[in-house]
Amino acid sequence: MNPLYNYLLKLADDSFIMGQRLSAWCGEGPYLEEDIALTNIALDELGQANNFYAYASRLLDDGKSEDDIAFLRYEHEYVNAHWTELPNEDYAQTILKVYVFAVYQKLMYEALSNSANEELAAIAQKSLKEVKYHYTHAASWMKIFAQGTEESKSRLVKAIENIWEYTKGLFAKTEGEDDLVALNIAPNTDALYEEFLAITQKDFADFQLEYPTNPFMQPKSRTGYHTEYFGYILCELQYMQRAYPGCTW
Repeated sequence: MNPLYNYLLKLADDSFIMGQRLSAWCGEGPYLEEDIALTNIALDELGQANNFYAYASRLLDDGKSEDDIAFLRYEHEYVNAHWTELPNEDYAQTILKVYVFAVYQKLMYEALSNSANEELAAIAQKSLKEVKYHYTHAASWMKIFAQGTEESKSRLVKAIENIWEYTKGLFAKTEGEDDLVALNIAPNTDALYEEFLAITQKDFADFQLEYPTNPFMQPKSRTGYHTEYFGYILCELQYMQRAYPGCTW
């Protein structure tokens, strides 16, 4: 399989699944302005996914459209990080998911903006403008939860305890990714992870939150193995295309 195609799927699948997860809050947000804000973040993620899927479709050039790639693969063919498919749970866990994902994407897109691949760099530069807002929004809410009421802080702490072990999976590599790093097409995610640790540690100090110290991290992200939640997401995503093959809007 083409390493660049694998890499495009990694970027697209992350945004696609994260956008799908966040879209579940549409009409369910704590108040109208926040409902709209989170829905817009979900739409940004889906738009980014579409750009990467469209490039992947042109690269593969086998007659499959970006919609075919997005909706008509089997579970083991998706290479998104486990972080994106974790459940929303309450609003504290959702904000934690958005915050961590925004830090990751901000680092990724900043690096990809200087990619030797001009098309990849262009998509990253456009996406980076959106992700900077996602980071600012989520970081603000992290601080509000941490420094708000006793209950808001306890919910955020519980969310960190429940899912932090999935964070490193965002930086897992796809097959052939090291070849792209050598060609200056993709950044080295090992270095990005070190930057991620530095940024989140600084932010947690600002939030007045204790930084997680458990070294254990869940393996298997981007290998085709998924959490128990992924099958349910795929059923929702693929229903229309499976029930009405070839349907278009």
